Amino acid sequence: MIKRCDWAKTPLSIAYHDEEWGVPLHDDTRLFEFLILEGAQAGLSWETILRKRDNYRKAFNRFNPAKIAKYDEDKVAALLGDSGIIRNRLKINSAILNAKAFLEVKREFGSFDAYVWQFVNGKPIKRKRNQVITPTTALSDAMSKDLAKRGFKFVGSTICYSFMQAVGLVNDHTPSCFRYHQVS
Repeated sequence: MIKRCDWAKTPLSIAYHDEEWGVPLHDDTRLFEFLILEGAQAGLSWETILRKRDNYRKAFNRFNPAKIAKYDEDKVAALLGDSGIIRNRLKINSAILNAKAFLEVKREFGSFDAYVWQFVNGKPIKRKRNQVITPTTALSDAMSKDLAKRGFKFVGSTICYSFMQAVGLVNDHTPSCFRYHQVS
């Protein structure tokens, strides 16, 4: 029997766990997608976001930050009427603000990838055998603070840590999970 992290229980979460979660990601558009989806998840389950992810990709121009940065009130109204996504004005507006801030970070660092990976010195942090996973770390605190200073919204430390786990900045697969060594 395949041993997985305990949270992967449904077919959707198992597929996400087995194929994506914790894999070091270096594509700017995908990194932006995860940042927006992690913010959208605030107060909800990740399963809810996974179920709506394809709808998000359609509604948010496949997470093209240059397009999202130009959204106007008409587009916001259309998104608020889209039952395929989380219809929360603050979260929708944060995606627009985050797209603008994302483009600024890209200009400054050359890529968003270079920016986020600097927090772990370019190398994933690997979970230790008996390490207790907390919802935040000093690194997620630092990332959250820096993102907020740059104008990002919905980037609290817990959201940043979830982002770091999802995109492989940290490998928080349990050491007994079959993915632990695969993503290292």
